[in-house]
Amino acid sequence: MMTLAIAHDFRGMPLPAADCARVVLVREPAHLRIQVDSPYFADPGPTGPVGPTDRLWEHEVVEVFIADAAEHYLEVELSPHRHHLVLELSGVRHIVRGRLPIDYQANITPRSAESVGRFHGVARVPWDYLPRAATRVNAYAIHGQGAQRRYHAHSAAGGLGGEVADFHRLGSFVPLTLG
Repeated sequence: MMTLAIAHDFRGMPLPAADCARVVLVREPAHLRIQVDSPYFADPGPTGPVGPTDRLWEHEVVEVFIADAAEHYLEVELSPHRHHLVLELSGVRHIVRGRLPIDYQANITPRSAESVGRFHGVARVPWDYLPRAATRVNAYAIHGQGAQRRYHAHSAAGGLGGEVADFHRLGSFVPLTLG
């Protein structure tokens, strides 16, 4: 098991506690279980049916990237509205397979006077989707629209000059330790 706290913006600046998310990776016999506990910011969800959804990163989402020592990696995007997108990449941003099916469930606890809203998700990703020799990982959360768009990270993922979030900076990943 490995826990990734999404507790910084993409530049590495700490987030307020209410904006932090957590991703837990659990090794199971047939799949990698990814558990998400994240603030729910109530952004509009995709208009299409739940399931694999292209361009999901344009919506409120939590993402997990798992890579090998080269540039072969899996991108798993999970939305509070039960949409998901799983991409296998070989080379930065070079998609080999897309819209891979997974078992994914999510639920939303709405904001109340006492607490912020949260979303909880559980995805089961077959082992054969992951790079054979996966050694590193990073996790991100995205929410907001227009000028209010926010990018959060487990490990900082700033682009050139640090002004643009670049989740495909594989050098910013941390060691993957599932036990």
